[in-house]
Amino acid sequence: MMKFSRVALLLVLPATLIACGGYIAPQYQQQETTSVDVNVSQTSYTTGDCSGQFVAHPLDHTTVANRYPIEMFDSNGAGMAVNDLDQDGDMDLVFANLGGKNAVLWNEGNLDFRPMSLEFGNSRAVATVDVDTDGLLDLVFTTETGLPLWWKNMGAGEFENQLGLPGVDAPAYSMAWADLDQDGDLDLIGGSYDAALEKDLGDTFLNSNGAGVFVYTNNNGEFTGERLIDKAQALAIQVFDVDNNGKPDILIGNDFAVRDYLWLNTDAGWERSEMFDVTTHSTMSFALADLENDGQSELFATDMIPYKHDAETEAEWQPVMDMMMHGHVEGDPQVMANVLQSANQDAFSDVAADRGILATGWSWSGKFGDLNQDGYVDLYVVNGMRASELFSHLPNNELVEENQAFANAGDGTFTAAPDWALNATESGRGMSMADVDGDGDLDIIVNNLEAPAQLLENQLCEGSSVVVALRQPGTGNAHAIGAQVALQTSAGTLIRGQEAGSGYLSGDPSELHFGVPADAEIEQLVITWPDGATSTVENVELGARVTVERGG
Repeated sequence: MMKFSRVALLLVLPATLIACGGYIAPQYQQQETTSVDVNVSQTSYTTGDCSGQFVAHPLDHTTVANRYPIEMFDSNGAGMAVNDLDQDGDMDLVFANLGGKNAVLWNEGNLDFRPMSLEFGNSRAVATVDVDTDGLLDLVFTTETGLPLWWKNMGAGEFENQLGLPGVDAPAYSMAWADLDQDGDLDLIGGSYDAALEKDLGDTFLNSNGAGVFVYTNNNGEFTGERLIDKAQALAIQVFDVDNNGKPDILIGNDFAVRDYLWLNTDAGWERSEMFDVTTHSTMSFALADLENDGQSELFATDMIPYKHDAETEAEWQPVMDMMMHGHVEGDPQVMANVLQSANQDAFSDVAADRGILATGWSWSGKFGDLNQDGYVDLYVVNGMRASELFSHLPNNELVEENQAFANAGDGTFTAAPDWALNATESGRGMSMADVDGDGDLDIIVNNLEAPAQLLENQLCEGSSVVVALRQPGTGNAHAIGAQVALQTSAGTLIRGQEAGSGYLSGDPSELHFGVPADAEIEQLVITWPDGATSTVENVELGARVTVERGG
């Protein structure tokens, strides 16, 4: 084990880096910080197969609908998560299901997975978080019509259903986990999807007064709820520091032309705000990333818009467009297209069209990751829709589309990457990225609807990588959700934020991937922990997994 420490006054990244994957101000500033010692271990990767593209592997899980023909909102499918659940050093897969059982696919190595069914389904989102702070990652599922389910990790590959989270008493479709009050443990945000609740529960839901957006503050394992609003169509939740005050804020992405909600985290409590001149019309997912390596993160939101404009595509989409678009109301910031929020001082502007990612189809989960390891994050978006109310004019009531992959040109603009062979058509919903096969690059996992889930194995074999796993043992946030890591290289500084989840209903791994160009040299690793303390690690090896355990 190597041990490193650093003096207490550093030229560090801005204070807003303590937010959860948050907005990063473009300037640097001198500030007083607390430096903490860390223990560091490094394990080198072995390069896998190299075909120059991604290779699709079907997985032993299929998310199925509750009823047929498939109608809204079974058509929304379910999410998934990826993380090391048994602490054996590789990534396991978790899939939510609607008509079938939820499942864990234990990673046995060599792309071999051992399936394990969980007792319940009827689920939407998945998160892998340490609820009871015992050092083991638990599973939390939101359910179709009820309260979130907590499966406690008992170790030895076993989970025990706790039925619910203490104090969480309202239905949630989407969720996010973050240290909102900055007291060292993880709080929960839950958002309801009222359209589905009303359809499934009818008058029971209308008379229940139990929906909306709730913040659940964690008090030693007991959650205390605060209702922010009593109505929502929340498909996505993003936590980040929007107003650059060092506190994580809450952004809710709503479906059905309901405007997105934003609450700022202030000293006086949660304050509703409007800071975006343009937003998506039907927000499906959110993702944050620094697209230009300039120290400033952009926020991407997916929506529904065709990526082709030929006569056949227009005929497929026309009935839906006629039904959903009834003219733009003056003063409404919503547009039926993807939106990429770029910050300029205290204002945001939509640059999706300028960056080449305005239209990606009927899009669900969209996420950034450096797939070709050139030092810049790329974009992958999964697509497709199947609903009898919308597509009765198409075979199987299904809009069949290709998933969309985009390579970052190095300046924050994107071009389609068909050579990567990521154009699957299995109707993806939840999606995440992680190094599943242990060769150091990012693979992609997709939870499809009515088709087997897929592992898209990265065989590009370009550049190199560093994967960083942060640990804070014995704390209420052992996997350092909300930390920011800056990998300083001769080709520039690369920044990643540790989040519990992103995209559409999907959980992220407790490690951060940095693609490094082949000719670049690593200078150092600077960690800003969730409480603002910093650590600096020298002698980071290229092509290695670096585990950094906080000691101070």
